Amino acid sequence: MRKRRTAPQSKADYVYNVLLDDIRNARIPGGSPLRAAPVAQRLGVSITPVREALRRLEKDRLISYESHHGATVIDLSDEALVEYYDVRAVVEGLGARLAAGRITSEQLAGLRAVQSSMVDDIATGRRERLGELSRHLHLAIADIGGPAFIGEQARAIRNRHPVPQDASLWLDDNHVQRHIVDAHAEILDAIGAGDGETAERVMIEHVRLSAAYRIGVRTARVPDPD
Repeated sequence: MRKRRTAPQSKADYVYNVLLDDIRNARIPGGSPLRAAPVAQRLGVSITPVREALRRLEKDRLISYESHHGATVIDLSDEALVEYYDVRAVVEGLGARLAAGRITSEQLAGLRAVQSSMVDDIATGRRERLGELSRHLHLAIADIGGPAFIGEQARAIRNRHPVPQDASLWLDDNHVQRHIVDAHAEILDAIGAGDGETAERVMIEHVRLSAAYRIGVRTARVPDPD
């Protein structure tokens, strides 16, 4: 059977995909400037495809332009941050509630395996992949609960504004057990028991906690005026 050929990636597509991945994974955090010349030099391309990529990122509402400042990665205000997590909580909460009525034993075993991997990583001090495993767990639940729409919407919301690495609950010893590990276990137990109401409630509380935590981290960075 002859393989189907795919169109080669243009330079603008290449730059766009690299910058998109950097922004979504918080390698370029909110508030960072994006200058065309340094990006072009880093990626080994001319200015033209970089400018095209930046226009696409602006259309995606991931960067903004200001006079005399150029492009900047969008950083959410406290109010917008709360709204972002509220939307996530509603969508992922609904996914958890519906998953409780649709999950198979094989799917539940897969989710518990991810959770077990996170617990093992915490115990051995390997936290570098915890955020990605948590994202995988949340989105897998959304996919099970709403394979037609909810999983796709959950991804779209999360991809819009990634969590900066230094604002992750996974890095905080005071929160990681109760608010992450225990919450995930409680969600999975409720889903496994077919208790959609509890699964939704715990998921909503769990997601909304992240908003409060991120705002707290941001506030702590502001110097005391006294």
